[in-house]
Amino acid sequence: FVLVAVALLCLGGLFVVNPNEGRVLTLFGKYVGTVKVPGLWWVNPFMAKKKVSLRIRNFETGKLKVNDANSNPIEIAAVVVWKVVDTAEAMFEVDDYEHYVHVQSEPAVRNLATSYAYDAHDEHTRSLRGHTNDVAEHLKREIQDRLSKAGVEVIEARISHLAYAPEIAAAMLQRQQAGAII
Repeated sequence: FVLVAVALLCLGGLFVVNPNEGRVLTLFGKYVGTVKVPGLWWVNPFMAKKKVSLRIRNFETGKLKVNDANSNPIEIAAVVVWKVVDTAEAMFEVDDYEHYVHVQSEPAVRNLATSYAYDAHDEHTRSLRGHTNDVAEHLKREIQDRLSKAGVEVIEARISHLAYAPEIAAAMLQRQQAGAII
């Protein structure tokens, strides 16, 4: 009977790590380490084993209505591609790292929108519409600065939707057409 009980207890230490997955190991509340190598593993059966996905993920922020650098109301949304690179920080520095990525990306997009004009009227001024690669790099850095504490790496961030707000879209179209005629 004792051997069966010990054997069952030892089986509690077995776990599987799948590709692109990690297991954060804690023993009585103390971080012990992370297993990222795929395979069948055995650890102390009293260790807690929390699964963390290391896959690349993406999401699109909602359409935000903000003012650009020229105080024109615009609608903007972005796609953020990210992955967990430090499992311990992802599990212990923030409550829910997935939610944290979503929440921190929105103010980064807002800040980006206020840093640039929607459209530039000369070649030397950077704009959201005219300098997409520079804007994407700025957005990536902005989001990464906010997420580095959570063990997350931003792989790419790009604007997915950019338009004047509906209430001024017609007036801005007339302005663009007038500028093209001149």
